[in-house]
Amino acid sequence: MDKLFLLDAYALIYRAYYAFIKNPRINSKGMNTSAVMGFVNTLNEILTKEQPTHIGVAFDHGKTFRDEAFPAYKAQREETPEDIRASVPVIKSIIEAMHIPVLQVDGFEADDVIGTLATKAGATGIKTYMLTPDKDYGQLVSDNVFIFRPRHGGGYETMGPSEVCAKYELDSPTQVIDLLALMGDSADNFPGCPGVGPKTAAKLIGEFGSIDNMLENSSKIKGKLREKVESAVDDIRMSKFLATIRTDVPIDLNLDSLKIEEPDTARLAEIFTELEFKSLLDKFVKKPQQQQKVVNQQLDLFAENPTNDAVGSEFSSFESLKTTSHDYQLIETEEDARKLFDFFVTKQILSLDTETTSINPVDAELVGLSFSVEEGKAFYVAIPAERKKAQTIVNIFKPLYESTEILKIGQNIKYDMEVLMNYG
Repeated sequence: MDKLFLLDAYALIYRAYYAFIKNPRINSKGMNTSAVMGFVNTLNEILTKEQPTHIGVAFDHGKTFRDEAFPAYKAQREETPEDIRASVPVIKSIIEAMHIPVLQVDGFEADDVIGTLATKAGATGIKTYMLTPDKDYGQLVSDNVFIFRPRHGGGYETMGPSEVCAKYELDSPTQVIDLLALMGDSADNFPGCPGVGPKTAAKLIGEFGSIDNMLENSSKIKGKLREKVESAVDDIRMSKFLATIRTDVPIDLNLDSLKIEEPDTARLAEIFTELEFKSLLDKFVKKPQQQQKVVNQQLDLFAENPTNDAVGSEFSSFESLKTTSHDYQLIETEEDARKLFDFFVTKQILSLDTETTSINPVDAELVGLSFSVEEGKAFYVAIPAERKKAQTIVNIFKPLYESTEILKIGQNIKYDMEVLMNYG
């Protein structure tokens, strides 16, 4: 089944940049690479985990019709940080090297470009996912069109019509426009109705169905709220205009151009080498000939286990394990995790690592815990996706992480500590 992902570029770029604001990624050339690294890691997550058949990345382009109609639109925002300005051309060059279309139309925002393409794609029956943290996109969802929203705790939230209506207490996703028009939007600097917040806005929309009907029947609104509404009619109407995502942008839905293609690895290697992105170079360019395979055999931690010949070939992509006979064991059950803990507490030194869904420790969710206790012996503990089960496994090893008797060593261990703090 076809599956289209449309990415809101600037929303994701800003999110990545500010995720690293207290600990920016600066390479040896002095370039702040936080926005590039965060965006490309998000892109990699989508390609590898969601496996879309089609993809495109939308950018704002020039002054828009909203700026012309309302000069104060977004006027309160600070100037785009220079580090982001410098990052955007690099990000576009990476997207182009991956043979992913850059989608932009002069005079329109990315929201409008995505709104138009998502509506067209959804109408043809293609499952379409709009990757953005922006709540405005709620007005666009339908049976085939969804928001794919990054969660603060890591991972993503898929929102269709029922999820949007439940979240904002509405009867229809299109009422998101009316909700925003009443509330206003401080980020985009449009006024709405002063003194009306989300709850009051939802109540008014529930009572009248739409802003237009509410304004026609404002005499039925009780108390001071009526006065607020009637004194802000022009602001409310302008806010509705500004909050409405256009679905009629002059851009064709060309599914052939949106199809996933093999990237230009030579060009990516050149860009990632220049940026000093070793991990991304490995992910996108230096992929092993054989993908890592999961060992299906459950291993007894304390019996004679197969070593290099039997297990090592399954993990041949781990270069560091090639140079020595090794025992790399996969731990998949709670029982074996407890056995492993009992084994570790007898040790004085423990090397550790976390495997996660994101390079941002605030958003990252655990997918695995890696440990090594002596040369040639390493363990990978698989972490379930369901948070409650994941917490159970992490709790088994909590005394180990917190022990002052065992020396813990690792690479970028501050990141591991921050991720583990999210699990208590």
